[in-house]
Amino acid sequence: MRRWMGMPVAALALTACVTINVYFPAAEAKEAAKEFVEKVIGDEVQDATTAPAPDGSSGGMAMRVSRPAAAMSRLTFDPWVLVGITPAHAQGQPDITIKTPAIQAIQARMKGRFDSSLRAHFDSGALGFTNDGLVSVRDAAKIALKDRVAVNQAVADQNRDAKAVYREVAVANNHPEWEAQIRAVFAKQWIASAKAGWSYQDAGGAWKQK
Repeated sequence: MRRWMGMPVAALALTACVTINVYFPAAEAKEAAKEFVEKVIGDEVQDATTAPAPDGSSGGMAMRVSRPAAAMSRLTFDPWVLVGITPAHAQGQPDITIKTPAIQAIQARMKGRFDSSLRAHFDSGALGFTNDGLVSVRDAAKIALKDRVAVNQAVADQNRDAKAVYREVAVANNHPEWEAQIRAVFAKQWIASAKAGWSYQDAGGAWKQK
């Protein structure tokens, strides 16, 4: 009798694990994207060894985005522990980490390139953010003829790195299938973080100005 009574619990546990494992942490992904994007296009250069963590504590630059307090409160008590079932929180509701050597290297390249080659052309209106997470030449006439080859190359390099980081973030969090969702979140964040006067594409592809 006890054996039969345990079967519904086991089945429920298996179902819960399957459901949890397909969860995409959209809120955490948005916070990670915001931190990454604003580091790349921000005007101020922070020292990674002294920058405060997002929670206001001191120490190195925090690149791991924690779950919101509400989500943490849901994880405080796990009833499955009472029946000896190992928790699956780590796989089911992960933080989105962007603290890997590969991601940080890409971020550093993107920031350096943005400051040295792209920012001035965003300011002039020549460049803009597309609705799929890339950079595009919106108005080539605003780029001096002598600079166009270099700017086009910088745009191509920036887009190659952007695509790489979307893939790396998904892989670093053990869910390569999330790449398209990560890219969509980042695409919105580039536009949200754009400075006043910069150009961007709306959902329909039309160019607008912040």
